[in-house]
Amino acid sequence: MTTVEPPAAPAEEPVEFGDRMLGILNDGMLALMISVGHKTGLFDALAVLPPATSARIAGAAGLDERYVREWLAAMTTGRIVDHDSRTSTFSLPPDRAALLTRTAGIDNLAIQAQYVGLLATVEDQVVECFQHGGGVPYSAYPKFQALMAEDSGAVHDAALVDEILPLVPGLTSRLERGIDVADVGCGSGHALNLIGKAFPASRFVGFDICQGALDAGRAEALREGLSNVRFERRDAARLDEAEQFDLVTTFDSVHDQARPDLMLSGIARAVRSGGVYLCVDIAASSDLQDNMAHPLGTFLYTVSCLHCMTVSLADGGMGLGTMWGEQLARQMITDAGFSSVEMRHIDGDILNSYFVASKD
Repeated sequence: MTTVEPPAAPAEEPVEFGDRMLGILNDGMLALMISVGHKTGLFDALAVLPPATSARIAGAAGLDERYVREWLAAMTTGRIVDHDSRTSTFSLPPDRAALLTRTAGIDNLAIQAQYVGLLATVEDQVVECFQHGGGVPYSAYPKFQALMAEDSGAVHDAALVDEILPLVPGLTSRLERGIDVADVGCGSGHALNLIGKAFPASRFVGFDICQGALDAGRAEALREGLSNVRFERRDAARLDEAEQFDLVTTFDSVHDQARPDLMLSGIARAVRSGGVYLCVDIAASSDLQDNMAHPLGTFLYTVSCLHCMTVSLADGGMGLGTMWGEQLARQMITDAGFSSVEMRHIDGDILNSYFVASKD
């Protein structure tokens, strides 16, 4: 008698997946409203108020009550804000405020929610790329630099001088004595200005292709009275510097370059013998399967598809993407000309890996 094996059970029951889809739709909209709460300062206002009515919350934040009331409804049904129906008041519990307000600093995840609305603005253009190839250029993201500056600024303000730089043995004392430093793909230059202010004996230059970002860096340096920091417009793939720097840094600026290979080889040439390259980039594996448990895996692959990968392809580039991963990063940094590459992490930072590369 032939035995008939029963069909394999589906990975997820239809009803369960339907529930998951409903959750995805609700949470997708909730992410937009979290972004609104961050931009309007509503989370900051709620965090310091006792349970309050929508009118009082709107008054404290200087906003229109009708819009605040509707936002509070979304926050309540989304289980972000607590609501007391007897008194018609709303409150933000301290444990949630610790992840949603500006005083949370590096822990403020509401900053990340802004990417949802920003990337949605290029959705149709990316769909065209699915059909015809190519990419969406940087010019299609006029607010991306500002968001990146806010995002990275929270990390740098909290940890750059006291935690990140000390990952390189002996670097702090060298900076105190005075060395030459370059930040490639410096963006608005906040990181460079922070280091420049902390180490006045050293000399700093920031390179970026975006004139608006460079102008922002110069303006900040001027406000801080930093005579040891300057900025130059330069294509990261065409540095054309030979053994000019004791330290070169990049902060999440390699993976979205058109030619990251040329950028890295240019950095290797620019670093003096005995110098160091500190590459801060996304913490992930180059193997998709290894990223299944990544706490921000879906988020980062989406950012890649809707920004980092596509802007590289728009320039005829390699299209590495946000999740190029630690294995490929090590290989590319080594191939660029560095004799050793060590990877380090900072407690509590789930977003970045810290590669310390040196030349003999």
